[in-house]
Amino acid sequence: MSLKTSWKYAFLIGVALALASCAGDAGPAGPAGATGPAGPQGPPGPAGSAAELDVANLSCTECHNDTTIIWSKEAQFREASVHGTGEAFIRGESTNCAGCHGHEGAKARINAGLPPHDASVEGITNVSPYDCRTCHQIHTTYTGEDFALTGGAQPVDLEYSPGTYDGGDGNLCSNCHQSRNEFPVLTGAEGAELEITSNRFGPHHGIEAQMMLGEGAFLVDDDSSPHYANVEDTCVGCHMGEERNHTYEPEVERCQACHSDAESFDIDGTQTEVMELMEQLKVLLIDAGVVDLELDPEGARTVTGVFPEEVVAARWNYMMVLEDHSMGVHNPSYVKAMLEAAIAALQG
Repeated sequence: MSLKTSWKYAFLIGVALALASCAGDAGPAGPAGATGPAGPQGPPGPAGSAAELDVANLSCTECHNDTTIIWSKEAQFREASVHGTGEAFIRGESTNCAGCHGHEGAKARINAGLPPHDASVEGITNVSPYDCRTCHQIHTTYTGEDFALTGGAQPVDLEYSPGTYDGGDGNLCSNCHQSRNEFPVLTGAEGAELEITSNRFGPHHGIEAQMMLGEGAFLVDDDSSPHYANVEDTCVGCHMGEERNHTYEPEVERCQACHSDAESFDIDGTQTEVMELMEQLKVLLIDAGVVDLELDPEGARTVTGVFPEEVVAARWNYMMVLEDHSMGVHNPSYVKAMLEAAIAALQG
């Protein structure tokens, strides 16, 4: 390299150094570039120790354990109760029946505090039979609290009579076990008549709430049952007992807490007397033409037509006792009074 060329390079380097010494601070970083390809997988880490499961801290075990808390109740319900065997489920998809005869309608309606025939439970299809979840809040808290009753067992305003059923845990039962047919409207005028348009005339099946409250019958005054006032949790106290048996079958031993000498449900001859009164009244109803044993041998179906109001009232009282099924046990004095009044009305 010539001296002249060397001098030029030295001059350019000097200029570059001078310019670099005058440069300002570095500017902001530019945007990140694209992510590069993944590197090779590293070697596996050391094996960890197995975690120990503390079963005692699982809320599931409050119910799912080696006791009979679930399976005994389920067996009782499925094998012996008409609620569990399906007999109470037969008409569950009917618009007039879904509020009681099926899991979906009953659960939703009772939780909402609505009467059996509320429009919200019409049109339900694919109805399920009753199960544990119908009456209990299963798997909401995943603790023992899940056995809380549907609707909180709040007092129940009856659909077709003015009473409110307020009987503890028995309130849940009264959501369905009440009159589910409208009451006939009687004028009380001499010679008045009323038309019966259905052979299913009467308060419908299972009207224990009205019977316990002592209301709904004709020709007599209201008269609340001592069982409503004195039995803890009313229906539940007698039909399930302290052990909460889910067959719902009453037992004489439970009666003995109050009726120490009871040997059957015919305490003080109440059932015998009521059955005799029922037979006497049935004969009078046949004579009045409102009952025909060819239509139903037990007299549970009513002849349609126009009848004097006293015949209609007497027939309603008969059906109320028949549909209560206890033959006077639920409210002895009220049942006797309504039957005696009906007999007197037909005898003139």
